[in-house]
Amino acid sequence: MSQTDNAIAAVKMMIETGELKPGDRLPPERELGEVLGVSRNSLREAVKSLEAIRVLDVRRGDGTYVTSLDPKVLLEGISFVVDIHDDATLIEMFSVRRMLEAAAARVAAGCASEELLGSLESIVERSRATQTVDDLVELDTVFHRELASAAGNRYLSGILETLSSSTVRARVWRGLSQTGAVDRTIAEHSAIIAAVRGGDAELAGALMTAHIAGVENWLKEAARMLDDADQGDADGLAD
Repeated sequence: MSQTDNAIAAVKMMIETGELKPGDRLPPERELGEVLGVSRNSLREAVKSLEAIRVLDVRRGDGTYVTSLDPKVLLEGISFVVDIHDDATLIEMFSVRRMLEAAAARVAAGCASEELLGSLESIVERSRATQTVDDLVELDTVFHRELASAAGNRYLSGILETLSSSTVRARVWRGLSQTGAVDRTIAEHSAIIAAVRGGDAELAGALMTAHIAGVENWLKEAARMLDDADQGDADGLAD
């Protein structure tokens, strides 16, 4: 490994062992470089890399600190990648959501509290009274966030929150263009809650898989139709 890689690994080990804790300030550059046995240039490159992934926070004129290491902070790198996606990768995002949300639903079926179940049921009731697709999608986002929180895994919740917020446009599009999409969403949410309340993990996971797959399959079909239309236009111009 290069000296920079060695420095990154060493700082990581210091955090893992608790020698450096969230909020701690790193020793001065010269001192830390001597402790780690790396050059100042290599240490600087290591710090830049760790700053980029939000492990370190460089405060000009003050020093370098370990961040809170909160999952939401560490997942911001993933958020950036998701935010700059193109439509061709949107289907892949739904595929990831389908797998992770099914797992979250299975976990929720084994540990969901009455408070959470009541909150989910309240979301469904509010969904029935919505006047616009935008409002329904907003409640849909809250529904999935609340359900994922039951798993008690902040990284899972963070990843799903990022993916969910980046697929809003497709969900609104489906709600506006596909007949019965709104009623189907509400019915599927109700069925998922019933499975979670009944403690049936496999059923909850299967229902969530079908729920996400519904949008995923619709999106694939919409993309295919758009491709066919574009091809037809191209053939027409060729004629």
